[in-house]
Amino acid sequence: MRDDNSEKVKPAASSNLWRPLRVPVFRNLLIADVISDAGAFMQNVGAAWLMVSLGAGPIYVALTQTAASLPYFLLALPAGSAGDIIDRRKLILFTESWMMGIALILAILTIAGVMSPWLLLVLTFALSAGDAFETPAWRAILPELVAKEDLASASALNGIEFNLARAVGPALAGMIISAAGVATAFVANFISFFGVLVVVARWKRPVRKRSAPPESFSGATVAAIRYVRHSPAILTVLLRTGTVMFFSSALFALLPTVSRSVNRSATGYGLLLGCFGAGAIVGALVMQPARARWSMDPIVSTGVVILGLVIVAMSGLHSLTTLAPVMLIGGAAWVIFISLINALVQNLAPDWVRARVLAIFILVYQGSYALGTAAWGAVAQRSGVQTALVYAGIGTIATAALALVAQLPQSSADLSPWNHWRMPVVIEEVGADLQQGPVLVTIEYAVIPKRTAEFVDAMHEYGRVRRRDGAYWWGIFLDTEVADRYLETFLVNSWAEHLRQHERQTQADRELEGRIYSYLAGGPTVRHLIYTYAEET
Repeated sequence: MRDDNSEKVKPAASSNLWRPLRVPVFRNLLIADVISDAGAFMQNVGAAWLMVSLGAGPIYVALTQTAASLPYFLLALPAGSAGDIIDRRKLILFTESWMMGIALILAILTIAGVMSPWLLLVLTFALSAGDAFETPAWRAILPELVAKEDLASASALNGIEFNLARAVGPALAGMIISAAGVATAFVANFISFFGVLVVVARWKRPVRKRSAPPESFSGATVAAIRYVRHSPAILTVLLRTGTVMFFSSALFALLPTVSRSVNRSATGYGLLLGCFGAGAIVGALVMQPARARWSMDPIVSTGVVILGLVIVAMSGLHSLTTLAPVMLIGGAAWVIFISLINALVQNLAPDWVRARVLAIFILVYQGSYALGTAAWGAVAQRSGVQTALVYAGIGTIATAALALVAQLPQSSADLSPWNHWRMPVVIEEVGADLQQGPVLVTIEYAVIPKRTAEFVDAMHEYGRVRRRDGAYWWGIFLDTEVADRYLETFLVNSWAEHLRQHERQTQADRELEGRIYSYLAGGPTVRHLIYTYAEET
């Protein structure tokens, strides 16, 4: 829903694909979002075509894509924090209203005939800023709308909805622009927001209950960066995504210029985007048989190689009849890559940090896209569109080689909460100030002789979990006076952050902790200490 990266097309069984539609809120939101996404695509086509019609060169046309993607880079981290600590329903209502207002301004200024290339870029940026601030929260609400066992089917329907809008919206925009002008497409986008606003306003979102203290914006942002930094699987996904997006962004950045060179009507541009969207639907439908036969990495790499070949082919084609089938293939290859990558990153983040991890994913995704569109626009301006497409296509193909050194994780672990730690007893001197700190936690282990090497290896793996969940320093020490006794220590910024740390362990950590305990001669001894400051005199 309003998300081109949410096509997780893997229902448990084909008979269950439509089951999420039994949930009225999900069904109504899906219907409203088809209209809203189609309006968004009409807006994108109208903005790109208006920029060309104003006589702007390839760099300005490419900057239209940059203005649409740059806010995701600039606002990703605060948007992710907001999506985890603010009521997501209220956040979505605010951002939808903001975008609706900007769409109205765009339409009015275009009708008045006062639009200029720079003004169009500014308003495109403002419209995209609303979507950028909404996106992490929007993606994170899906588990709140349907049951856990229906998440895969709901994601599949979400992907089909978006690509249906991708196929219909641009083609419809081309016809509307040709018949009634660009301003009419902007008016249609303004109207398309009404359905989503009504459905979200009527949604009675369940109240989230927290036992740990709420996070601040700055603390939530630091927690997100810390979590990703100490999650190798997520870092791998980000690396693969960023490199592919930088090179493949040339397809979207230069397509308006390519379209205008072969057909001076907006209908042709809309037709090519419609073919891309139709190909994406086909790709989503055929992806599951491929996944039943092969692992994820070969499928993703194949999709990337095909996408690169499509970009190279665009440089040598000079008619709509040859470009259209190539765009169909490109759409299929694109959705195979982006849907699998998006589904993977969704499964690599637990609930408490999901919106923030998705925000960092968006930051890398859209940041690479923004840099790529600007870079390939500049190359096209200097050396020609065909040269830029050839270089970008070859670069896209080359990114498949990353599979040799940065393989995608093949399965996701159980990231449901596992809060098994005993809550520490607080003495009266500590008081009720949750912001006291830093907090030093020490855990003493008596290790079975001859198992110390295995214990130390496992503890260093566990240290990454401690840092991921809240510790800013961690260490494991050998006692010099008692044989086979080790002391784990870690520091957390505050008592409140340590209480949150208790809630952040997952079922996936259970196996590692069980392995550590199997090396012990007895239970560990835990102590909590808070730093004390000298009294001012």
